[in-house]
Amino acid sequence: MVRPTKWRCVSFVPQFNCFIPQGVPSPEQACLSVEEIEAIRLKDVEGLEQEECAQMMKVSRPTFQRVLLNARKKLADALLNGKTIKVEGGNFVLATQQFRCNNDGHEWQIPFERVVSDPPPQFCPVCHSPDIQPLPPFGFGWGARGRRHSRGGRK
Repeated sequence: MVRPTKWRCVSFVPQFNCFIPQGVPSPEQACLSVEEIEAIRLKDVEGLEQEECAQMMKVSRPTFQRVLLNARKKLADALLNGKTIKVEGGNFVLATQQFRCNNDGHEWQIPFERVVSDPPPQFCPVCHSPDIQPLPPFGFGWGARGRRHSRGGRK
């Protein structure tokens, strides 16, 4: 039996999810998952060591290395071959998941550890109304490969 994929903790979701080469009709696409973008951000933009990056994403260092190498390979392919870069899907949860009560407008967050271990909340912690909804991060299109609600799907 295959071991289930471990959810990766992501603390940043890009505001833009599609990059198209200028002046080139590009029917081909390179699709990067949200956790691949997070790996690039942590290692290449923030300049953290791989062990630190892996701890922040709540994965092992070898898993982080695989995610980072896949992301870099896809980026290189897209840049060298004029492909559109899309960011969508993946096996991730946000470092905190935010919820809103439609009854009283109360908003609250649940940390990563509880998001992956506990079922989603059923009631508002203030008014106990069942009329609650998860809030997606601002400005991000989740793509068509949804899995576990709006947290993405694996390619």
